[in-house]
Amino acid sequence: MAYIDYYKVLGIDKNASENDIKKAYRKLARKYHPDVNPNNPEASKRFQEINEANEVLSDAEKRKKYDQYGEHWQHADAYQQAQQSRGGFGGQAGQGGYTYESFGDEDDFSDFFQSMFGGMGGGRSRRQSPYRGQDYNAELHLELSEAAQTHKRTLNVGGKNIRITIPTGVENGQTIKIPGHGAAGVNGGPAGDLYITFVLKDDPRFKRKGYDLYTTVDLDLYTALLGGELMADTLNGKVKIKVAPETQNGTRVKLKGKGFPVYKQEGQFGDLYLTYNLQIPRNLTEKEKALFAQLAKERH
Repeated sequence: MAYIDYYKVLGIDKNASENDIKKAYRKLARKYHPDVNPNNPEASKRFQEINEANEVLSDAEKRKKYDQYGEHWQHADAYQQAQQSRGGFGGQAGQGGYTYESFGDEDDFSDFFQSMFGGMGGGRSRRQSPYRGQDYNAELHLELSEAAQTHKRTLNVGGKNIRITIPTGVENGQTIKIPGHGAAGVNGGPAGDLYITFVLKDDPRFKRKGYDLYTTVDLDLYTALLGGELMADTLNGKVKIKVAPETQNGTRVKLKGKGFPVYKQEGQFGDLYLTYNLQIPRNLTEKEKALFAQLAKERH
């Protein structure tokens, strides 16, 4: 089988850094991945070569042997032992741009490997290594009210429908892992994983801070002055609130346990904070104006 230069496979030079190798591998792996090139044997072959090249060049010890022995790097230890037993052979020989200690010429070097490994010296034994499948990343957008309750959702990832249970109380930006639901492995390798990041949409009624919720409630002047009741929104519907007499604008009240549910803690909730926004009456009638004027005189 023809010799394959790992550096050329990744499109890098021999002096490439570890970061260069990593970048080149990721770029090519995405391009030739079987999921991106279904039913394409050439792409599958290329993908295997890319993985094999990365496996060697990303490992400092393997890369050192490969740089010295080229296609025979896997038998470097045996060669070194044989070299020591013969007292060394001297000289340098080239193989595909790489150097190795030689018996004196390339024929002797190849003969050595043929005698040691049954004719493998003249070529390279390419093993079909198993490779783990690529991980998938997905975003799932939720309303605040949806994130406040455990529910099931069906997602289409990689052409497959996956039904997941979304636990109550997930955070904005929180990521969960679903093992084995990424891309399929190659040559019997394990499948990758699926990572889902939750994105919570802004809610027009509530602001969330941790597990507490904050909202503003309009309060009419008469209820603020005399006290009374009003209806306020929560995530689970409306509740009736008692308003104390002479309540001031900007007053904040706490509704305990009416906030956002605590993640994976059944029955535990944050609190809901209401801030009163005093509404001044508009379009007063002449009678109303007179009454307010009379009240003003009473106050002064």
